[in-house]
Amino acid sequence: MTQQPLTYTKEALISRLKEIVKMGWIPNARHGNHGGIGNTLEDLLGIEENNLPIPNAAEWELKTQRLNSTSLTTLFHMEPSPRAIRFVPQILLPQYGWKHQEAGGKYQKNEMSFRQTIQANNRSDRGFKVVIDRSEQKLLISFDSSSVDIRHKSWLEAVKKRIGLDELNPQPYWGFDDLEHKAGTKLLNAFYVQAETKKENGKELYHYTKVMMLQKFSFEGFLKAMQEGLILVDFDARTGHNHGTKFRMRQNGLPFLYEKSTTLV
Repeated sequence: MTQQPLTYTKEALISRLKEIVKMGWIPNARHGNHGGIGNTLEDLLGIEENNLPIPNAAEWELKTQRLNSTSLTTLFHMEPSPRAIRFVPQILLPQYGWKHQEAGGKYQKNEMSFRQTIQANNRSDRGFKVVIDRSEQKLLISFDSSSVDIRHKSWLEAVKKRIGLDELNPQPYWGFDDLEHKAGTKLLNAFYVQAETKKENGKELYHYTKVMMLQKFSFEGFLKAMQEGLILVDFDARTGHNHGTKFRMRQNGLPFLYEKSTTLV
């Protein structure tokens, strides 16, 4: 007989999460896996990866994070427009990239890199910034050569030869409508679970201590979080591979994205 998949009502899921909090320290179920904090919780709930088996499950996500961590949580992947240009591999990498640190070793000697985590409230050390243009209803990527750190002087000279030092033209962007649809689809409602971590005898242990129920995604909250540098845009490309453009969030930022947050534990 085929085993029926486990299902929860929302109330039963909340009850089970509270039980898990009371369990105290729990070993990482996926040894050696950095994502073990989420995977271990999924195992304790008896569910497949981020597939919450509750009515209207498509409207709920399970989000986990380490407490007191500086690591960023990936919200979603989304390449900038105009997509036909393939901005990252065709423009940012060849024109604004730099020599990959493993060029000539792990990769071929002319391997280039474009890795930048950028935000709206200040420019990166290579002069990049997110600009929120409410009149045009766009998030834009901006470049200002005068903001480049002196450590990158030789890179800036290379950019000047390749393309010049003016603003990006055209500028990569995300339209508000597209962004709201993508974020709203991925982040409609969420159970947000945070855990303390420690190591004993080489094994990682988790204590799930904070549980919040976050309801109704707010795009205005999303834009405010971007403006305050809580959400960042992460480019990660090299000559051989574009790892994708991600929207990522700082620790404790998730509740700002919802109209209603309820602390359960």
